[in-house]
Amino acid sequence: MLATARTFSLLGIEVREVHVEVDVCSYGLQTFSLVGLPDAAVRESRERVRAAIANSGFDYPKHRVTANLAPADLPKAGPSFDLAIAAGLLAASKQLRPEQLDGVMLAGELALDGSIRRVPGAFAMAEQARELRVRAIVVPVPNGPEAALVQGLRVVPLERLEQLKRLGTDEEPAAPQPIQLSLNGAAPPGPDLSDLRGQPYLRDALEIAAAGGHSLLIIGPPGAGKSLAARRLPSILPPLTRSDAMEVLRVASACGLLGRGQLAVRRPFRAPHHTISTAGLVGGSSPPRPGEVTLAHRGVLFLDELGEFTREALEALRQPLEEGRVAITRARGAVELPCRFMLVAASNPCPCGRGEESGECECQPTSARRYRAKLSGALADRIDISVAVDRPSATEMGGRHGVDSATVRKRVVAARERQERRLGPGRCNADMDLVELRGAGQLSREARRTLARGHAQLGLSGRGYDRVLRVSRTIADLAGAERIEVEHVARAISLRRRGQE
Repeated sequence: MLATARTFSLLGIEVREVHVEVDVCSYGLQTFSLVGLPDAAVRESRERVRAAIANSGFDYPKHRVTANLAPADLPKAGPSFDLAIAAGLLAASKQLRPEQLDGVMLAGELALDGSIRRVPGAFAMAEQARELRVRAIVVPVPNGPEAALVQGLRVVPLERLEQLKRLGTDEEPAAPQPIQLSLNGAAPPGPDLSDLRGQPYLRDALEIAAAGGHSLLIIGPPGAGKSLAARRLPSILPPLTRSDAMEVLRVASACGLLGRGQLAVRRPFRAPHHTISTAGLVGGSSPPRPGEVTLAHRGVLFLDELGEFTREALEALRQPLEEGRVAITRARGAVELPCRFMLVAASNPCPCGRGEESGECECQPTSARRYRAKLSGALADRIDISVAVDRPSATEMGGRHGVDSATVRKRVVAARERQERRLGPGRCNADMDLVELRGAGQLSREARRTLARGHAQLGLSGRGYDRVLRVSRTIADLAGAERIEVEHVARAISLRRRGQE
């Protein structure tokens, strides 16, 4: 007898529908064949399904079983197919009624005792199920709250395989309570910007970067406060819109990073170690998996000790920074992952950290040049703001605390609100395309002359010119100005020049 169950295949953070066709023959040896481009984890499901069925009070068929995962050209990876394979097998062997699986999609990993374990991507699976207008989605109990976030869809949480018999009956398990999302505008708990002593120029650069979503490079010796400043950036960023929060949730769910209970959805802050591989940074492997740039989507990617990263890994950031997405192509298929993030990088001026200008540098000239060459001109051109800092003096270290995060955050939020009125919900100046940039970049005559002089003096590329214009627009938004004036352009040029000195 033939039966069909419906499930999902997770590719990156996207899901695609998969039909599990199970045929139980009335003749032949007791074998279990699994076809349809499965990976090793899916092939191993044969043993998990066999043991789970036997330990859940069902009878395992004594003849040949064939399971086909269609479409056959779509790669299948991970253990989330277990539940659908078991359901199809039970329906094909007449231990479940076929109508119980009509309009139902299933996802879950089976333990040998028949219990059902959580799987990644339940939130994205539930969104896909709603688009397909199915009757219900069946997920493991731990995945129930995140799947229940999707409105207009019935979620059936199961703890054990034998509960499949209750599908479509009065004994069907009750729908779970969704995770309680917190999207209020309160600043996230954590380090405060007032901890940063001195460094007024760096504080100014942080505020402008946060207000416009701009990338930022901080260069300076050890102990100058580069890492301290970068780790306080989340405290001045505006809250996520609901649409952006759903994108962050989709990524976190696909990577298995969602917790339970109440969830305060905040902008991600990712700080990978400098030994990370290119695939770990931008995504890769087979099947394709999200990298740190996708995990930082709508948040901050902090690269400390930039000069210690491999050049290959840094060069791979060029497309994500420019386009806000990364395309990963492998022999078995290609996926496109979102990665619209703020890049914040910190670097010493040379391997010893003292810098040639200090007169204390111990590095060989070739070693210092090789260290600085890690940041290519093409990548540096994509960074909006560059700041060079020195160690704060003893007077500055013993001085009063600076302005706190809450005060700066109010100014940042006000600037973002101006940008959203101009560009649309959730968008900022760093997202502007060329048409929007020309429309928003209304310069006074003197400001236009200043920008032209800066273009000539710095030898800006076309991309560099546009990035100075975007930063100028952000500075004008912070000042509450409708038009970009000369002081806004001069400040933006200095923020690009200072890191090159």
